[in-house]
Amino acid sequence: MTQKSPPLVLPPSLSRTVAALPDKDRNRLDDTITRLHTVNGRLWDTEDRVRGALLSAAQVADCKREIDQLNAERNLLAERADEVLGSLADAGRADVPLHTETLASVIDRLSVLTLRIWHSERAATRDELARRRVSALHGQREHLCAALDALVSDVVAGRRRLPVPARFKLYGRDDAAPAEIKPSRRLRRVLAFGGLSECGKSTSAEFVQRTCGAQRFKIGFLLRQAAHREGLADPYALSARRQAELLLGELNRFADAHVDTELFTIESVHDDASIAEIKRLMGDALQIVYLDASFAVRVERSGTPAQAVAAKDEIKMSRGAHQVAALADHVIDNTGSIAALRAQLRRIAAPPASTSLRAATPYGLGLPAAIASATADFTDAVRAYGPGVRLAALTGSPGEGSWIAGWSDLDLLVIAEHEAIGRVHEALEQYRIALGGAASLGPTLVTPGELTARRLTPRLAFVLHQLQQGSPVLHAAPSLELPTISRGELVFAAVRELPQVILTMRRLRADAGPTALRQLYKHLVLACRLLLREHNQWESGPDRILAAASRMPGLTALATPSLAEISSAWRDGEAELVLKPVTVAVDQLLTWYAAQLAA
Repeated sequence: MTQKSPPLVLPPSLSRTVAALPDKDRNRLDDTITRLHTVNGRLWDTEDRVRGALLSAAQVADCKREIDQLNAERNLLAERADEVLGSLADAGRADVPLHTETLASVIDRLSVLTLRIWHSERAATRDELARRRVSALHGQREHLCAALDALVSDVVAGRRRLPVPARFKLYGRDDAAPAEIKPSRRLRRVLAFGGLSECGKSTSAEFVQRTCGAQRFKIGFLLRQAAHREGLADPYALSARRQAELLLGELNRFADAHVDTELFTIESVHDDASIAEIKRLMGDALQIVYLDASFAVRVERSGTPAQAVAAKDEIKMSRGAHQVAALADHVIDNTGSIAALRAQLRRIAAPPASTSLRAATPYGLGLPAAIASATADFTDAVRAYGPGVRLAALTGSPGEGSWIAGWSDLDLLVIAEHEAIGRVHEALEQYRIALGGAASLGPTLVTPGELTARRLTPRLAFVLHQLQQGSPVLHAAPSLELPTISRGELVFAAVRELPQVILTMRRLRADAGPTALRQLYKHLVLACRLLLREHNQWESGPDRILAAASRMPGLTALATPSLAEISSAWRDGEAELVLKPVTVAVDQLLTWYAAQLAA
């Protein structure tokens, strides 16, 4: 309906009767009648469009489909209006006369007549026949308003009965239904958040958006967008099936336009019927997450009176919000800590997967015999602990085949249940004794829950990525599940880690004596590796990393000795021979880095 179309004015007796209704019923009726009048205006415009200009067959078909949709919406709104208007009727006697139509049907006719008068008055300026009709149309409206007022009085007094309001309208046959809409192949995963008031839906969706890069949508926004696209006044008046189709259509449209988006979230799921239809259309690509919390907890979190939360709950439950729990793929008890909630959300948003890892013996990692033997004994010890220890791996230079005696550490990753950590400590102590000072051991102990909840440091994320890319492990339990780490995640991890590496490098540079050589050089290499990741360059090995970093825009080439030279000088107690070129390279990098971030 255009902006200048007239409002629908109800006759006085009906207006007074409606005004006496309870606030909730009156507001619902006012909204429904307004929407009904809007739909009638859109119907008028669409019918004019299909009759007027020269349209192609496809355009005519589109208009006809739109008319069917609007008519279906019109009848549903009339039925909704009659649900309220029916409460005006006095039960009365069963033998009082039955009226031929419901009150909403008469109001619908009054709406159409109001539009006819308005369009006729506009046409009267150029059409004599239309001008002569205007007076008769106003007379018809007066008669219809008087008849409607009389009918309302009779119904309220019990002198007349109203028919059953259900219209049972069919628009299209079931056996000739259009092809079912399907999810786009680019619409990979959608999380739908449901629950009652103040249960944590928005907070959860925001967390998934921030940590997993999800595209976040409100269901109401998507439906309004679809309604605008389809020329529908009220998408909520449509069937659950039709709402589901409109919603999926909008998600498909966005996914096709943003092909790099892997995850979407939609909120808030308050209608069990429509979400059930969406689930049927999307299958496992849609995961329904229901957040559950007691009423007392939700009131405390809201900071509002209990009555306010109860009132919102009542509205949501009237739409079936509480029934969504029975349909949910995941029901989260959100009465605990934020850490527990976020751990579950990360597992749902980025589920762990069984990982095929490459196993190797310590003797195949290029380690000296004594170190390989001590490592083999440690591996046997933790393997004997059973499923409590899920993985053991030497990371960094042993995995890359570049371990150097007297220079490199033994960086060890152990994934074990918390209950098994004590026994791992015992095995680590025996490992250190067996090494006898031949190598420095740097263990990292982490639980499976921490990994699947993605509570990862940037360095741990990189180690997991390397393992998934083929770096060897010493021991891995069957069916081990690990979070999949993408290169994109490593880029963001590098951005987070680099500031700390730069600060540490400046601290080491301030005391750059021979004893600081090893740490200073390693932080120089690490900083360059992180900078290269930001440039989507993935080098391994210190010499290759420093050479690649030297080619970054604006950075003077880092003329450091080779790793072999530096490590040899370190082992021979001649660190001062290579310290100066390393500190010069550190100064170059720090100067360049400061310039890149200057305002």
